[in-house]
Amino acid sequence: MNIHKIVLPTPYPIGDVNAFLVKGDTLTLFDAGPKTQEAYEALKWGINEAGYNMKDIEQVVLTHHHPDHAGWVDAFPNADILGHEYVDHWMRKTEEFITYRNNFYHKQLKLQAVPEKYIEKIVQVRGEMELFGTTPLTAFINDGDEVPGHPGLKAVYTPGHAQSHLIFLDQSTNEAIGGDLLLENVASNPLVEPPVDLSETRPKSLIQYQDSLKILHDLHVSKIYTGHGNEIEDIDRLITIRLEKDRLRALQVLEILNKPKSVLEVTMELYASVYQKQLGLTLSKTLGQLDCLERDGFVTHEIVDGINIYSRI
Repeated sequence: MNIHKIVLPTPYPIGDVNAFLVKGDTLTLFDAGPKTQEAYEALKWGINEAGYNMKDIEQVVLTHHHPDHAGWVDAFPNADILGHEYVDHWMRKTEEFITYRNNFYHKQLKLQAVPEKYIEKIVQVRGEMELFGTTPLTAFINDGDEVPGHPGLKAVYTPGHAQSHLIFLDQSTNEAIGGDLLLENVASNPLVEPPVDLSETRPKSLIQYQDSLKILHDLHVSKIYTGHGNEIEDIDRLITIRLEKDRLRALQVLEILNKPKSVLEVTMELYASVYQKQLGLTLSKTLGQLDCLERDGFVTHEIVDGINIYSRI
């Protein structure tokens, strides 16, 4: 790939986010950073450094819908905007979708035993709507599709970190633009999100994420251009490390379940030092581990007084 990396600042603990300018038959920007003035200036500078102007960008392709990746689609009003169909809901932000989203999180957090006084705060933190773009997608990209203007650049659906997550594999070099599927220094968080079909069924994000890592392993990618940090070449080794870390964390959760407990109770023990500051995130991570333990036959759950209670088998 003829690829130029652009590093953009974000207001998030993860730090900078990467966008990638790829020249093919079409000049395409992969990801666009959060919608802040600092990110806009860095994006403009990076495109100029590559020898182009903002107006030269013909299409923007999004790896997923999170605001640190999907903000500045609005800077390219004449470009085609492409991504998974789920992204479009977050760009359009219709009243119907926002209501559905809020109700989904309220229901899930109540099942996790979160007190009502904390639910609204978590729901709002999840949104950060002002950092999202507002330009609807002009076309959807599905699993297996070729990116327009880039022969041999294939989309691979890899949910888990986000329900909209795609990576893009160059079949001639076996390099990939990877979004947040695999990062060099930190594990990608398996966030609880509403499902693609906008039903009431919660996707099991960590199980999805682990399956997506296995997909990445089977693709035999030679280099992955990541959404944060440096490129990765020792991909299989890092996948093994991530999956082993999940296994060890699941064993911690199993040990904590010395009696039936709610997701909140397990979270308070598992993340005792940080859960109060990052309640939404730590609940997602705990729930992911419980899903894996239930998948593997170690725990079960039942609803008691409107709350999911987990126990060892």
